[in-house]
Amino acid sequence: MSNKAFLLGDRAVYIAFIVIVLGLPLLVDDVFWLNRVARYLVFGMLGIAMALSWGYAGILNLGQGLFFGVGAYMVAMSLKLQSWTSMQQGSDTPVPDFMLWNAQPGAPTDLCCIVPGSWLWIPFQAQWFGIFMAIALPVVLALIIGATIFRLRVSGVYVAIITLALVLLTRLIFIDAQPITNGFNGLTDLGWLTVGGIEFDPLMVGTYYIVAVSVCIVLLLTRWLVSTRAGLILQSTRDDANRARYLGYDVASYQIFFFTVSAAIAGFAGLLFVIVSEFATPTYFDIAFSISMVVWAAVGGRSSLIGAAIGAILINTIEATVSESEMFQQAWRLIIGVLFVLIVLYMPRGLAGLARDLLARLVALGRGKQADSAKASRNPAE
Repeated sequence: MSNKAFLLGDRAVYIAFIVIVLGLPLLVDDVFWLNRVARYLVFGMLGIAMALSWGYAGILNLGQGLFFGVGAYMVAMSLKLQSWTSMQQGSDTPVPDFMLWNAQPGAPTDLCCIVPGSWLWIPFQAQWFGIFMAIALPVVLALIIGATIFRLRVSGVYVAIITLALVLLTRLIFIDAQPITNGFNGLTDLGWLTVGGIEFDPLMVGTYYIVAVSVCIVLLLTRWLVSTRAGLILQSTRDDANRARYLGYDVASYQIFFFTVSAAIAGFAGLLFVIVSEFATPTYFDIAFSISMVVWAAVGGRSSLIGAAIGAILINTIEATVSESEMFQQAWRLIIGVLFVLIVLYMPRGLAGLARDLLARLVALGRGKQADSAKASRNPAE
């Protein structure tokens, strides 16, 4: 298949995806349905993050839920303090309502006397701080984790095991710190995102566009990033890290950088998910959720950013549709599992690989017809 045909097909898919995502509210006036699509788009962003880490960098991160969950909790803490019910006890202390409910009767209302560590909530009174931390904290964590792993030249399945252990550890921390994080209950009854005095109701079309535009921008930026010199070097390190080192490249630095970018995207996705769903829960740190991201990328095509995004959206749409059906309500997880196994067995490169193969066949067919026409014109007697 010619490079030109592939580039044209690739651009056509990107353009079609962006047009559909941005034009959807013009065709659909059901705000509840748009809110659901916005959540699926957030999962599409997680698919992009996984494709960048696994498909392009060769880093199978089974702890991507760590960065998503941390980003979600950071903005949720800020939005929790924006909710009027957080101060329903009549206290002026900047702490969430569940801390006041858990306080001993007759206890002083001084902030430090309510729950040790409640001072952590003080900066989150400013909404901008929660938004900043939703991206900054995942980046810092990824830098620390990445530097520790890749400087020691840990690779392959060992990276997957380490990241899996870290997300489990984070889950235990958030659950055990119940006085501060509300444990298993998570953070609910959140306020709305406020920008320039405008409140964004999760069911507003404007809130959908915040998510849709963000996904499109992330998709285009990551597409540009992997096409740069750094992205090409990263792919060479994925294919043969030792050869890249022999050629003088600092493999660890490239791996740390792209691992961190992937974490930043996941943290940003967590931020957006809280805005449209109005809750944060420790289930974000469950193993099943992180592994689901791997499934999304595998189905869509881990070596394709747009493929991984479409795979995530498609799988979540199927899950929601099947799980809500009375006929398949008890077996929808089995159906998704079987679908995943079939795709891995018969389409190892995912939907993106299938699309590329079909395009290659069409191009080959077109070339064959051109060759036949040229041959016929040279031999009119035949």
